[in-house]
Amino acid sequence: MARTSSRLTALRVQHAKKPGMLADGDGLYLQVAGAGARSWIFRFTFACKSREMGLGSLKGVGLAAARVKAAHCRELLADGIDPIAARTDKHAARAVAEANAITFDQCAEAYIKAHGPTWRNPKHHSQWEMTLETYVSPVFGKLPVQAVNVTLVMEALEPIWTAKPETASRIRGRIESILNWAKARGYRSGENPAQWKGHLENLLPAKNKISSVKHHAALPYDETPQFMKTLREQVGISALALEFLILTAARTGEVIGARWNEIDLAAKIWTVPANRMKGGRQHRIPLSNEALAILNKATGDESSQYVFTGRDGGSLSSMALLMLLRRMKYGTLTAHGFRSTFRDWTSERTNFQGEVAEAALAHVVGDKVEAAYRRGDLFDKRRQLMNAWAAYCAQIHAENVVPLRNGKAE
Repeated sequence: MARTSSRLTALRVQHAKKPGMLADGDGLYLQVAGAGARSWIFRFTFACKSREMGLGSLKGVGLAAARVKAAHCRELLADGIDPIAARTDKHAARAVAEANAITFDQCAEAYIKAHGPTWRNPKHHSQWEMTLETYVSPVFGKLPVQAVNVTLVMEALEPIWTAKPETASRIRGRIESILNWAKARGYRSGENPAQWKGHLENLLPAKNKISSVKHHAALPYDETPQFMKTLREQVGISALALEFLILTAARTGEVIGARWNEIDLAAKIWTVPANRMKGGRQHRIPLSNEALAILNKATGDESSQYVFTGRDGGSLSSMALLMLLRRMKYGTLTAHGFRSTFRDWTSERTNFQGEVAEAALAHVVGDKVEAAYRRGDLFDKRRQLMNAWAAYCAQIHAENVVPLRNGKAE
């Protein structure tokens, strides 16, 4: 340290070609800036242009180390290489090496962290983690994401593609999304080996050709009045929730998560906020007198914000509805299937337009042009439809229900 200090003292008495620059010789300078900041500079000429290259601060790089760096720069110049360009290339190569070292599992974790907050269903987070951990990570999770290729993707998917087609298809989509994310972040390049169209579709059979799509089991609409009679003989909050679900044609999650502040009893309207809707749009549901009667029966726990309260004071479990159906000896049915029952009844036993029924089910219009022009929610027509449905469920026979055409009584 004493030798370095003496040498720096000597530098101060040498002639510098510009103020604040202390020359050591052969292009090496100590630059003295404001507030006592000092750093090493290597000055050179390349391609007839004068250039300066920083070699580090005096605090981190001593005189001996600075001379070694300057000597290396002079060697590059002797070989016709720009020292600054060489250092840039070295940093780029290091960045590429670090990116290539990032594993698929690390990318998956980052992807879930980035996109998880946008998933409305909390189950999605655990499903992503569980399926990737079970079927993907053992195959290539610990490998660099850049190394994931078609062979590895097929090794993960083939064992379950025919045995668990639905699960396998979802896993393929998850792998594709993660690899697209990694490419966008610069961690990999090239085509996505998990892409289906024009790629894996040539290697694997389509999911719908492996097994037919299983829809939610639904009750035939002509059996609904008898079912409702049996349902109304049941005791408990689950029975009220299921009856409310049927009368409103709502989804299970919307019903068990229903809150009192969403319901306007005077206006007979239940407004489900966008964050609880599958389509991400607010949905107004007209309430029939029969649906309002259920709400009057469900006011037992006044301390709960939920209409249908579970044992812990929170929302009712979706399993409660399935267990109720099993106790009623309707174990093959699902609560969601009653939406299909409602839709079939609307098509075959009424003259309501299809778009009214679709609006009642809160289905998103697939045609973008049609969606752009359909700004209303057909609420008045839907109120007539839901009243007719409630009447049918109450065993008022079809001949006693005034059929409607285009939303108006004939």
